[in-house]
Amino acid sequence: MLGVLAGFFVVWSIILVGMFVGRRKILGENARQVLSGLTFFVASPALLFETLSRASLRDVFAAPLLVAAVGAAATAALFFVIVRFLLKRSMPESLMSSMSASLANSANLGIPIAVYVLGDASHVAPLLIFQLAFFTPMFLMALDATTSSHRTTPLRFVMLILKNPMIVGSALGLLVAATGWQVPPLVLEPIHLIGGAAIPAMLMAFGMSLNGSKPLQAAAGRRTDALLASGFKLFVHPAIAYLFARFALGLDGPALFAVVVTSALPTAQNVFVAASRYKAGLTVAKDTVLITTIVAVPAMIGVALLLA
Repeated sequence: MLGVLAGFFVVWSIILVGMFVGRRKILGENARQVLSGLTFFVASPALLFETLSRASLRDVFAAPLLVAAVGAAATAALFFVIVRFLLKRSMPESLMSSMSASLANSANLGIPIAVYVLGDASHVAPLLIFQLAFFTPMFLMALDATTSSHRTTPLRFVMLILKNPMIVGSALGLLVAATGWQVPPLVLEPIHLIGGAAIPAMLMAFGMSLNGSKPLQAAAGRRTDALLASGFKLFVHPAIAYLFARFALGLDGPALFAVVVTSALPTAQNVFVAASRYKAGLTVAKDTVLITTIVAVPAMIGVALLLA
């Protein structure tokens, strides 16, 4: 337990440094965008490649991937029923709100949590792969089908997935693991050094993003939606993951802890990007990202205490 709490302390310490740096504008106005771009396009793919090249394919594609799929899909479906039929929101807004309640920040916060709290970045790989390769594209296809703009063909979605640098890095790492090929040290060393920049850059950019936002504005008229979505993401999603993993798959110990903690990750920031693109659920997406981002680490500490 002390090791888990120490991991959370490291994560929060770097987040607070990022908040301070962002508030004082030490790195300039565009520092968060630059750091986010560095982690998404360069450092994180390198880290995922190195980690997954040494991983067991059984650990990546067996129970954890199934828990990620069932937990996210069940949470999204349940929330969709509530927001669509009880709150009477439009179909695009209901889809967007369901995405806010179930799509986890598997990269910017998931990878650091996996490294410092769970001990290995490969623990977040099943969730990341499921979301990037299946869950997010399915939501976007549904949003395309229910809006009059930005219609996208299935081929374009496939190309978007294949062009995603994290998917590419993960796929290459899994290919190396499957073949058993040993990457030459001369090639692996620069990859290792670049990947080492991912976690501090992610967390500092994450801390910068917490400055200046005020959620739950009364004028927006979506307080109930945002609070419900936040509750589903932080509590219902990990609860479903726990029940399925513990009683359907028989997981326990560190394996159970890993899938529950990754399910408790906050709402992914790219949900707001999608909401902006489709002009649906903007307020709920923005508020849910912010609320879950602030509350997620304490919530995951609570999960650690309960499962210890």
